[in-house]
Amino acid sequence: MNVRSFLTILTLGLPSLASAQGFAGLGSEASDFAIPERGYALSFPSDHGAHPDYRIEWWYLTANLKGDDGLDYGVQWTLFRTAAAPGERAGWSSPQLWMGHAGLTTPKQQFYAERLARGGIGQAGVTPDPFAAWIDNWEMTATGTATGAQLQQLTLSASGSDFAYDLTLTAQGPLVQHGDRGYSVKSEGGQASYYYSQPRYQVSGSLTLPNGRLAVTGRGWLDREWSSQPLAEDQTGWDWFSLSFDSGEQLMGFILRGSSGDFTSGSWIAADGSVTALQPGAFQAAPLKTSKVAGRSIPTQWNITLPKQGVSVTIQSINEQSWMRTSFPYWEGPVTISGSHSGRGYLEMTGYE
Repeated sequence: MNVRSFLTILTLGLPSLASAQGFAGLGSEASDFAIPERGYALSFPSDHGAHPDYRIEWWYLTANLKGDDGLDYGVQWTLFRTAAAPGERAGWSSPQLWMGHAGLTTPKQQFYAERLARGGIGQAGVTPDPFAAWIDNWEMTATGTATGAQLQQLTLSASGSDFAYDLTLTAQGPLVQHGDRGYSVKSEGGQASYYYSQPRYQVSGSLTLPNGRLAVTGRGWLDREWSSQPLAEDQTGWDWFSLSFDSGEQLMGFILRGSSGDFTSGSWIAADGSVTALQPGAFQAAPLKTSKVAGRSIPTQWNITLPKQGVSVTIQSINEQSWMRTSFPYWEGPVTISGSHSGRGYLEMTGYE
């Protein structure tokens, strides 16, 4: 299967990313696929694996890193699974399709790479226990003796034509289930996904850049999400924040932009790992600055407020040109936090034409 035919299936035949059926077709009807239901109890380690009866799924790791040169860096590793039909079959008849994205952000450069694969032939996939996710030679793999429910220790690797990274991650807290025990609502119409995270990894390892290899340390955040129709038809993109404060508290919040209005939600994570689901509208985010990025006007500085938790912070991108020129182009990069709280985080923005 060539790239063009892969993407034709991947987008379900949709003519554009921001269409009448949501960004990347994620708002199109999902007949025959399973739909998330409130009350389902997430189960680990089995839910770390793939869910082929659902149409879309991802394993998404971001890390804020400090190099031994004193500079800030960011790393992204993502494996997407999408299905042309529910279920899995062995060999080339598999309806499961896989896409991998790797990004490495420096203060002055954005490196990225993309991999595409078919299901059923071993080129890409995920096993829940021991956990392993891969596409070609890009891997996220559990190590050590604690390979089960908490994803306690992971190794992470990816490479492109001009960059690579090899990292080790150790969890410092429990898994976090977003929304109603992992049932995360995405619109007023009730579209939803299953969504959980491991937001507290200590990270160490190395980056390989055009000018050589660099040792790094920092913090990582793993997101897991699956659904069949996670967006409403009119939702053309999102702004997603994962913020780790120096106080030990964390915040995940998102804005889903739609023609009928924005939908916001998120989670407040206390220093002990306990989580409070934010009601729609509680998470408030407003752009403070836009920059010209890949011919688009992209917000690269934000004000985030969460009045009940006493949060009023400015979010500033480390590199305003953190554009992923992949099949579905989007902005993704590390940010700094200042104001009522200080810290580091990651920002993803999609659907900007």
